[in-house]
Amino acid sequence: MSVFDRTAVPSTLFELSDQVSRVLGQTRVTIPTSRDHLLDLTFGEEGSDEFEVAYEVEGRGRLVEVVVTRCKNGVSVNYTEAYMRRRDPEAMVIADDHETDKARFADRFDYPFEEVRTQTLEWLASQLGLIVMPFRAGGGPDGYPSMIIAPENAGFFVTALADLQGFIPRDALSEGFQPTSIIFVAPPFRHTHFSGKQLVVHNRLDGMHEVFSYNLYPGPSAKKGVYGVLLAHGEREGWATLHSSAVRLITPYDNEFVIMHEGASGGGKSEMTQELHREADGRVLLGSDTVTGDELYLELSDTCDLHPVTDDMALAAPHLQRDTGKLVAEDAEAGWFLRVDHLTQYGTEPYLERLTINPPEPLIFLNIDGKVGATALAWEHTLDAPGKPCPNPRIVMPRQFVRGTVEGAVEVDVRSFGVRTPPCTSEHPNYGIIGILHILPPALAWLWRLVAPRGHSNPSITNTSGISSEGVGSYWPFATGTIARHANILLDQIKATPRTRYTLIPNQYIGAYHVGFKAEWIAREYMARRGGVRYREEQLKPARCPLLGYPVPKLRINGQRIPKGLLTVHDQVEVGYAGYDAGAEILTDFFHSELKGYLDRKLSEDARRIVEACLDNAAVSDYESLLGTD
Repeated sequence: MSVFDRTAVPSTLFELSDQVSRVLGQTRVTIPTSRDHLLDLTFGEEGSDEFEVAYEVEGRGRLVEVVVTRCKNGVSVNYTEAYMRRRDPEAMVIADDHETDKARFADRFDYPFEEVRTQTLEWLASQLGLIVMPFRAGGGPDGYPSMIIAPENAGFFVTALADLQGFIPRDALSEGFQPTSIIFVAPPFRHTHFSGKQLVVHNRLDGMHEVFSYNLYPGPSAKKGVYGVLLAHGEREGWATLHSSAVRLITPYDNEFVIMHEGASGGGKSEMTQELHREADGRVLLGSDTVTGDELYLELSDTCDLHPVTDDMALAAPHLQRDTGKLVAEDAEAGWFLRVDHLTQYGTEPYLERLTINPPEPLIFLNIDGKVGATALAWEHTLDAPGKPCPNPRIVMPRQFVRGTVEGAVEVDVRSFGVRTPPCTSEHPNYGIIGILHILPPALAWLWRLVAPRGHSNPSITNTSGISSEGVGSYWPFATGTIARHANILLDQIKATPRTRYTLIPNQYIGAYHVGFKAEWIAREYMARRGGVRYREEQLKPARCPLLGYPVPKLRINGQRIPKGLLTVHDQVEVGYAGYDAGAEILTDFFHSELKGYLDRKLSEDARRIVEACLDNAAVSDYESLLGTD
């Protein structure tokens, strides 16, 4: 029996436009009934163990986009082009005439989108069959009704979306389901219309947000496309879905503490919810000096219990907020798009490895070298070229499979911001001058969310040379509206939650030391045990670079003092004041170049004052006075 349903969809089941209704009326439509059904759909009509997702492209013949392999523990998805294994940051364009600061389709391609939209719907209608899957963007009963319409052979893509956002099974679907957003999937158009590039077109109509996905990598469409839908709702309603992870920590003394970690892709969001990595003897390798080769170790046997709240998208909608002065957020996803480039051998992260080897149900693996009938291993990454592993291997992990996840909303004690930093020495200065933990005044914390450095050696996207910006909120690549609107929303959110504190945490390098993600794991343990980052005024001294707020004056954990050079980087012999100041100049120039453009935008009065203060080289005390702290 075929996994595809050849029965007609009742006309009363969905409330759709006439155009979309005609598409569904011209071919067979399959509505998934369960997750097992979705997994079966990934292997096509015959249900073979290896399945090619291919399309006939005029003038080029049959093009294979993806090879899907049935493994013991899930589905291994591999793209035939290395380019398709990471998100192209230029993938989004806007088709409609509503207000936006993003590139418009007509401007980039010199013709209106409506022509391609019509061709896309005609192409979908011409397929032998379609998969139609209803879901709620943002999750739960309060999520926005949505659906995806994809060709039958793109079953793995639909399954990945189902794991990321949840889905409504056919039997649970009430008549009259009226989506406010639809994702249309038409992969061959990237070859016929867009020179082989990833493209995701957002078309905001009255009462309907259309997303046209012209590629099969879930990053820019099944994940960030839905993110764009949520941001559009928030832009209209005055709130934001934050680009962040969050974790509730239970300390060895049974205290609870919630940290939200924001930042650009690669900024350590997923890592904030992960267990601390250890050496074989149980010690923690805090850092390795790239100049001398010296290594710093910690003994940390008793760590906090981790209860993940979110991995990448935190819903901070008005209906969740409480009269406590703290930000309240909950997960906007049903599953997480975990990057596992850090898993290079067995034993790096035992819990995650066990979960992927023996999951409760089969998983979706992307850019993992899976073989038919064998166990897909998270550290066996697909090669982009001989000897060059793909830097962006991913696993779609339903959040209910993860131990200890928190259901519902939480109050956030600290919002940290993560930055991928390069090595910095006096001989080769760079912006890797951020110590393990810096405390930021609210106004300065907002500025970091405006400039949102994409950072050093970012594995998640296709182009990361030098220091560049992910844009306002670090979610700007996924937003459809205007920069100023989101900047004002973020500042209003900070002003409305004065009891939530702000910190800055680097990853990869602290001066001359390679630390990976150890800085945020140690900072996480320290803040949770200490109960936050509140200090007496006389305890804090401003950083030599005002953009870095206040470095923590000392950091002792489990009776061990962190070396001063990892708190204030100019105290490292390899860096000194000369290397630090040169790095500070790079960072300051970056802030100024990113912020100058904001003065031409419709910022609120408070927002404009903060930007102008930064451009005038404000001191840390100036940022304190602009918004103040409680």
